[in-house]
Amino acid sequence: MKLYPVEAGNFKLDGGAMFGVVPKSLWSRTNPADNNNMIDIAARCLLVENGDRLTLIDTGMGNKQSEKFFGYYYPWGTHNLDNSLQQHGFHRDDITDVFMTHLHFDHCGGSVQWNKDRTGYEPAFKNATFWSNERHWDWATNPNRRERASFLKENILPMQESGQLKFVADPVGDFSEKKELDFGIFFADGHTEKQMIPHIQYKDKTIVFMADLLPTAGHLPLPFVMGYDTRPLQTLSEKEKFLNAAADNNYYLFLEHDAHNPIITVKHTEKGVRLKDTFTIDEIFN
Repeated sequence: MKLYPVEAGNFKLDGGAMFGVVPKSLWSRTNPADNNNMIDIAARCLLVENGDRLTLIDTGMGNKQSEKFFGYYYPWGTHNLDNSLQQHGFHRDDITDVFMTHLHFDHCGGSVQWNKDRTGYEPAFKNATFWSNERHWDWATNPNRRERASFLKENILPMQESGQLKFVADPVGDFSEKKELDFGIFFADGHTEKQMIPHIQYKDKTIVFMADLLPTAGHLPLPFVMGYDTRPLQTLSEKEKFLNAAADNNYYLFLEHDAHNPIITVKHTEKGVRLKDTFTIDEIFN
């Protein structure tokens, strides 16, 4: 097995929204904001090469939305999904599986693109199977008012209409080994219904793709929960359970949204689970 980071593009989000009820005087110590109160955010996806299988975990925002849409998110830097794949020697047509942790636009927007004459949409990975789970798919395609702006039908429905969509089996408890994939999944419901957190056995390490269970290293303290989470009290308990396991087992946490800390480990302290070490991609993957 080989792992490759796929940088799908950096953007910014409101720091207050990213940290919920936590005062700026606290969260700005780890995630400093600009004059518009915006903090740096990455869309760091992960490519898993295992034999003939190439699985891409999440796909970023994509590029099909309007200039007005992207204007809300202040894109910065030069990263994009195609260039990042090319740097590792791959093309999007090589991808055999696209695994979506959940269907918010910044995680799955790159899964769908305009068709050639821009009259409609089509899957951006023509040879791939797209993976979600049935309970999250139902949640996303019949969105509640709180999340409606995050579940964009043009990002979601073309995967099903193409016949390329499959669902992982319903979880038994909150963690399931998935024989149809190359990793186990921790299911979390605090951020959104049945978000999927992959656990990948890589050499002698467990690499965990954190998605929105832990967006940045600055979110390690339990009360530091995003304002976007639909069930913040459930996020508290899910984070506590997961972070205790991560400290006990020395998991390597691959941070999708932390623009400056790609991989971290954690440890137990008197104040709870806190940062242990930070790593570059090359230190872990090479």
